[in-house]
Amino acid sequence: MIPPRKSAVFTRWFVGDAHRRIRRTFGSMHVRGIEEMVRLAAERPILVVSNHTAWWDPLVILELCVRVLRVDAYAMMDAKNLRRLPFFAKVGAFGVDLEDARDGALAMRFAAKLLDRPGRLVWIFAQGREVPTTARPLGFRRGSAEIARVARHAVVVPVAIRYEHGSRPDPSIYVSFGPPFEANRNVVDGSSEQEAAVIRELDRIDRAIVAGDTSELVPLYERKPSCVMNAAERALAWLAR
Repeated sequence: MIPPRKSAVFTRWFVGDAHRRIRRTFGSMHVRGIEEMVRLAAERPILVVSNHTAWWDPLVILELCVRVLRVDAYAMMDAKNLRRLPFFAKVGAFGVDLEDARDGALAMRFAAKLLDRPGRLVWIFAQGREVPTTARPLGFRRGSAEIARVARHAVVVPVAIRYEHGSRPDPSIYVSFGPPFEANRNVVDGSSEQEAAVIRELDRIDRAIVAGDTSELVPLYERKPSCVMNAAERALAWLAR
């Protein structure tokens, strides 16, 4: 297992850089359940289980955990990727060899020990790799259910992440924090429950987008369309008459 090497100074810089990258690339970020998460984080340690769909996911969770929720956050990461991108250890990532059962057991015990107080959060991408949002089943590994079983003080929160292009040129980010629940002491059942809970949040986002009503998903930011682009569209429309 590769342990985290958190640095407050580096985290502040890296999260600022992630914030700027997200704002440059995405037109908006919509989040459901953020107020409930703020209250919950003050009361319990939180194990987040979520889908993993894109390269952007780690930057999005840093934005949410550090800038919005303001929690002491950690995340499990494939050791191969963490060796390739070691700076993630400085913002709370710890690495696990997904092919080594003993290393996996060590990482799960480490994650469970982190979840010992309110204000602490461990984020697990339970699929262990990037998978398209539409894939069913999601293919959750059982490690997140084992962490939940061992971390007796923690509560489990399912989270869905989706990126969507719509009627504007830049894409949007949608994140839905589902209702918290207590861990199932049976790891097989617990893994199934976690996956089903994340699917419910993915379906919630899907229904909102299809219906054209994303009022449940509060915009953390929403960039106004570029004046230059609007002017160019009007000029093209005039020329095409």
